[in-house]
Amino acid sequence: MNFLDLKNISERNIELVNPTSEEKILRVGKILALQPGQRVIDFGCGFGEMLALWGKNFNISGVGIDIRPYACERARQKMLHHDLAERVEIVCGRGSEYQFEPHSFDVATCIGASFIWGGFAQTIHAMGEAIRPRGKLVIGEPYWQSESVPAAYRLQEKDVLTEYELLQIARRAGFDFEYIVRASAEDWDRYECSNWQGLLCWIEENPNHPERQEVIDHLLGSQEEYTRFARQYFGWAIYILHPR
Repeated sequence: MNFLDLKNISERNIELVNPTSEEKILRVGKILALQPGQRVIDFGCGFGEMLALWGKNFNISGVGIDIRPYACERARQKMLHHDLAERVEIVCGRGSEYQFEPHSFDVATCIGASFIWGGFAQTIHAMGEAIRPRGKLVIGEPYWQSESVPAAYRLQEKDVLTEYELLQIARRAGFDFEYIVRASAEDWDRYECSNWQGLLCWIEENPNHPERQEVIDHLLGSQEEYTRFARQYFGWAIYILHPR
């Protein structure tokens, strides 16, 4: 089964598709001092929950891009439900291919989707083209919690860096860490377990599906990865980057 289809299944009951919370997303908006009429571009917007929260609470406008038709349709329905469709556009496609007017946004965000460009450094460079001279970047990213991660786990997650390495990358790109909104252990558990619930519900609902075993294998692998090393060694945070 296609990986994106597996995500559609596992995230069926989730609105924020990362280990964070509504409270923390609103805190990020307050830290950014979002104002009515400011424009936000969100790469890998998922179900559009962050844009909806900021649209309702800060009256921003903007655009969200996601590669999954299922996610885009849910996001569009959400904008309609909250009377935000005229202010927040949802585009279905590859974030790396989306053509935006350079330096036309006040904030550019990518929460848990830096794979769009192949890593943290590339994400800063690409999104930096979208923001105005005093605009800010908001990136949600995993990191190793210490240097003592077993080599086998590092090889399994080659793109994950330490937080110190993320800081150095940001500085070389001309940005400083302004603020960190960190995921708690409870945030991690809630996100992972909500994914497991989505998979288990689908497995029960589809006893004769030809790809059922692939979904079962995905569930078991996810649980083993999380309990064996991710829970212990992974951190995750939303980084607000301020241009120099």
